Amino acid sequence: MFLEITDKNRTRKGWVEVICGSMFSGKTEELIRRLNRAKIAKQKVEIFKPSIDTRYDEEDVVSHNANSIQSTPVDSAEQILLMVNEVSVVGIDEAQFFDNRLISVCNQLADRGIRVVVAGLDMDFKGVPFGPIPHLLATAEYVTKVHAICMQCGDLAHYSHRTIQGDDLVVLGETESYEPLCRSCFNKKQKSNR
Repeated sequence: MFLEITDKNRTRKGWVEVICGSMFSGKTEELIRRLNRAKIAKQKVEIFKPSIDTRYDEEDVVSHNANSIQSTPVDSAEQILLMVNEVSVVGIDEAQFFDNRLISVCNQLADRGIRVVVAGLDMDFKGVPFGPIPHLLATAEYVTKVHAICMQCGDLAHYSHRTIQGDDLVVLGETESYEPLCRSCFNKKQKSNR
């Protein structure tokens, strides 16, 4: 017996994409680009960010290049599940600021046939894997690692070196607080700070 596949019995496939790298590497810029392309394709898109990220705007996701896209700030990853209705694509920026429940949320969305595009720092200012990103990198179908330019030597950078004092894990800041560094320059800075 031959089974004809029609739109009615075809299941929509979801997946998870992760865009990661250091600060100033273009993660949010790439997230915005992908989400705008989905909108051009007439797909319904919802974008979320952690409510603690108010650097450029209280609501919108904004890149360092001042490109922006409307988003919804949320206090927890679980809120995303409550706010997603009839969408094809979900974007999540600054994912490192969510706890590990984001992993389950992303997988639940993908299991529902939704494309999930996540952007975030893969390492903190000490060079240690950051928040839920390492687990998302392991389970995502697609991973893109973007790089900044080392502010010391000009090579590719993938470390976010904090230039101000303090041991708090989360310090919101920009060029006044962080600089991207390559491995060699980051290691030199770490040794000089001991």
